[in-house]
Amino acid sequence: MSTRRIVARLPSAKTIATGFMIGYKLVFDKVSKDGSGKCDCEHTGSVGDRVYGVIFVVLCSERAAFDRFEGVGTGYKPSAVRVDTDAGEMSALTYVATNRQSGLPPYAWYKQHVLVGAHEANLPEDYVRKIEAAIAINDPDLTRTGKDNSASR
Repeated sequence: MSTRRIVARLPSAKTIATGFMIGYKLVFDKVSKDGSGKCDCEHTGSVGDRVYGVIFVVLCSERAAFDRFEGVGTGYKPSAVRVDTDAGEMSALTYVATNRQSGLPPYAWYKQHVLVGAHEANLPEDYVRKIEAAIAINDPDLTRTGKDNSASR
């Protein structure tokens, strides 16, 4: 959700809306190549669960790069979804984890990227608090940690 991180990877990216999907929840259960947990919107079917996010529009010519950044074929698959926004219901593409492990903690720098995006998008405070409450661990690769922390500021 971090606009700076998305635009650094996909220069055409423009935010068009924020919204939510009912019957989903945010979890960090996607097994990453580095062994940490990454975000996933897990379908629960419960009307009490909501996952919030940002809808970006990108050039079709950047789609292959987007898929590569998101890990299509190595842990995520694209999925068409309907998102409730202030402007009404919209169709969007999200990436759903295909390789999951419950209870997998994210690295602290990754969780920070998620929080930066949540704050930028002015997501509901109770939702942001749930992200803040997620247990995160330190990345043993200090080079990666420093690089990714500076990118989220």
